[in-house]
Amino acid sequence: MQQHTQTQAINRLKIIEGHIKKVREMVEEGAYCPDVIQQSQAVQGALKKVDEVMLHGHLHSCVLSDIHGSQKEKLIEEIISLFQKT
Repeated sequence: MQQHTQTQAINRLKIIEGHIKKVREMVEEGAYCPDVIQQSQAVQGALKKVDEVMLHGHLHSCVLSDIHGSQKEKLIEEIISLFQKT
């Protein structure tokens, strides 16, 4: 993993941790349900952004360097399977 990718992902995950704590507090305090859902959706969006950062880093490091080798089909299947799980 590239250092830039790792740093970006870690920073985003730290922010997400704070948001998750806030969502938990909202639930504990009995906050208005739509407000909790809105915050939860924001967390989910932020997690998707982490996925994008990780995928971008993977494509620009591991995949670009190995795509012409004997592992080409394995790399393609690996990426396809990531999208089939969602």
